[in-house]
Amino acid sequence: MKSLAMVMDPISDVKPAKDTSFRLLLEAQAQGYQCFYIELPDLLIDNGNPLAISRTISVADQPQDFYQLGEPKRMAMGDFDVIMMRKDPPFDSQYLYATQILELAQRDGALIVNNPQSLRDCNEKLYTSWFREFITDTIVTASSEVFREFQQTHGDIIMKPLDGMGGASIFKVGRDASNLGVIIETLTANGSRYAMAQKFLPEIKDGDKRILIIDGEPMPYSLARIPGAGETRGNLAAGGSGRPQPLTESDWKIARRIGPELKKRGLMLVGLDVIGSAITEINVTSPTCMREIEAAYDINIAAQLFEAIAERRRSGASA
Repeated sequence: MKSLAMVMDPISDVKPAKDTSFRLLLEAQAQGYQCFYIELPDLLIDNGNPLAISRTISVADQPQDFYQLGEPKRMAMGDFDVIMMRKDPPFDSQYLYATQILELAQRDGALIVNNPQSLRDCNEKLYTSWFREFITDTIVTASSEVFREFQQTHGDIIMKPLDGMGGASIFKVGRDASNLGVIIETLTANGSRYAMAQKFLPEIKDGDKRILIIDGEPMPYSLARIPGAGETRGNLAAGGSGRPQPLTESDWKIARRIGPELKKRGLMLVGLDVIGSAITEINVTSPTCMREIEAAYDINIAAQLFEAIAERRRSGASA
């Protein structure tokens, strides 16, 4: 029997109707995988061998009593056919160590989604710079002076940490530069940590579009996340509302340019964030919005991911 291990945040905290990791467990179960549940502290190395304290998991697509767990058992990670790394950021030292343990599992024969090395290499904010033809004016620095120069040049800007998610600690700075000093101090830890600033894109009023890429192939629909009243963040976790919609011509151009590069890196499930015609983030750790898009259109994105996984396993390609 095929086996799949899901490394994720506590399943007791997920919202089944919205959670992409839960959706992937549902699909794996439907496709005949025996599924296992792992949290980050459950990973370990024993004399160079990657192991995990794993529990079998069964899931049901319902709002209550939606999962059942078996008894914990220490298992060799290389024995899993597929391991999905779906732990949410922040990308801290513990996350880094986990990718190194997962790379040992990859060495021992497991297919890791997404590729551990690429999770380390492709910071979700910085990786946009590899596709600079599609980004808005952007600066990454720890320097207060550089940030102030950038704000004076562009007026309205967005500032964010490099390791966050869900719209956390994202600030809009207006032309009057109100609170700029304290925002810089907070994001850079008084000049000791890198942060990012981007020119504000007024197209955010039409949504921050999440475009899903499956093994290099763009899905034909996005979820435009519309900011709530008085907000500039469209993230659903920050109170935005979702509007599923077909990809625009500009969206297709961006996705088709970036998709093949993601495939080369073994990034099989990626979420591009696009405002207007500019890409703002490339989400590789635990991209979401699959359920919202599937609910609106006749498409099974999760099944397409598992088809790609099956093809990788047949070809022996690593991910």
